[in-house]
Amino acid sequence: MKKGFSLMVLGMAVTVMAACGGNGEEDTNSVNNTTNNNEDNHANTEEAALDGELVVYSSRNETFVQALLDKFSEETGVEVRALHDADPLQIQEEAGNVQADVFISNDLGALEYLNQQELLEGTDPENVDTIDEQFRAENNEWIAISARARGFIYNKDLISEEEMPTKMEDLLDPEWADVENGYAITRGGNGGMIGNVSALRYEWGDDQTAEWIQAIQENSAGIFEGHGDIRRAVGAGEHAFGLVNNYYYHQQLEEPTDNNVGFIYTDQGDGEMGAIANAAGLGMVAGSPNEENAKAFIEWVLEEENQLAFVGESLEVPINTNLEPPYEEAVPFSELSVQDMPLKELGNYFEDTRTLIEDAGLDLELR
Repeated sequence: MKKGFSLMVLGMAVTVMAACGGNGEEDTNSVNNTTNNNEDNHANTEEAALDGELVVYSSRNETFVQALLDKFSEETGVEVRALHDADPLQIQEEAGNVQADVFISNDLGALEYLNQQELLEGTDPENVDTIDEQFRAENNEWIAISARARGFIYNKDLISEEEMPTKMEDLLDPEWADVENGYAITRGGNGGMIGNVSALRYEWGDDQTAEWIQAIQENSAGIFEGHGDIRRAVGAGEHAFGLVNNYYYHQQLEEPTDNNVGFIYTDQGDGEMGAIANAAGLGMVAGSPNEENAKAFIEWVLEEENQLAFVGESLEVPINTNLEPPYEEAVPFSELSVQDMPLKELGNYFEDTRTLIEDAGLDLELR
């Protein structure tokens, strides 16, 4: 068995303090005036500390992000402007004219790639030490909040658990093109697919990974924009199974209909590579136009209730093991065999992986 995911407890709440008090030598009226002024200042600390706006670029699904941003705006008064479905390379394109303050990603490879290009800036949030080092950049240029693993969601009415593939390598076999209603994948430009392919490059090298991309492109019955499309299609019986992140399975279980689905965590056998894991997180963009608000937002997200808000409806697993996963069927990462790869490595493969996918044509085709 490969080494399991090591998750760290994250527990302290962020507290904002205001300095107050007199020097003890003033007359009574002066002391009273000072005390009253300081009490007024303390009462208005949160309002005075933050104003203006925060610009957030996010590559995550808007459904998973907007409620979090609305919560921050309601609690602080900061106007949040969001660009959803943002390509991480847009941060690079705008380096000479920075527009975004914070980038939220569902792929640590994208965050680490931006970090390597010096497009993210280090921060020092109060609670950052409660996130294990493997889930944050060296100077906290990015911090991960929630985690997930890759696998196969399947329709129990079309295929049994025993008939399902159990390894990523299985998809190299053209036999899976013949399964009833076929299987589904996302397009190559999807962040989850980019992370998946990067992990395979780390494990297999480029030649076998290129063969795998070609195989799934030729043999899959459906190529979709996103994983939500796949889980709904599998639930409805349009496809027998699909390659998704595990939380999409839990989302489908919560549907009132089309929920007779199962899930296979891949590569769990002895000597196999383990499930491909990834995490979602955020970082401050270098040259942020609203730097103080960006830092305050990251600090705010690290409060426990806001970590859960970050997880939100996605049904991912909080990296903070002090927080219960939001669904009963969740398999703790400690019970899984997970690929033995430092997640920061995804950044080293990010750019070339996109090229490999685009060269194969998988990024351009939907069906």
